[in-house]
Amino acid sequence: MFQFQYLKQLLIISIALSAVTCTLIQKTKGLLWSSKYIVLYSFFVNILVGVLFCFSFTDIHFPNNLWVGFFSFLGADSIYKSLEGKISSYADITSQKGISISEENIINKEDQ
Repeated sequence: MFQFQYLKQLLIISIALSAVTCTLIQKTKGLLWSSKYIVLYSFFVNILVGVLFCFSFTDIHFPNNLWVGFFSFLGADSIYKSLEGKISSYADITSQKGISISEENIINKEDQ
C-alpha cells in the first residue's frame, strides 16, 4: 500500500533541507574551477547533507535518506532559479541612501 503520510513527511524534511543546502551551495560555489560543474556539485551536496541530516534528526532509514536528498536537490534547484538575481547582499541594501520608484510604478500620480 502506498504511504502518503510517509511521503509527506519526506517532502517536508526535504523542503527544510533545500533551504540549508541552497545557501551552502551559494556560499561555496566559488570554490569550483568551472561553473559547468555546479549542478553535479549541488547533487552530491544535497545527497550527502540529506543523509547526514536524516541520520542526525530523524528516524528515517538509509534508502529513504537518499530520497530526501534527491527531493532536496530538486527543491534547491527550483528555489535558486526563482530567486536568481532577486536577492541583494546586505552591503548593497545598506549602501542605498533612499528608495527610488520609477514613474510608471506610481499609481495615483496627480496631473501637474
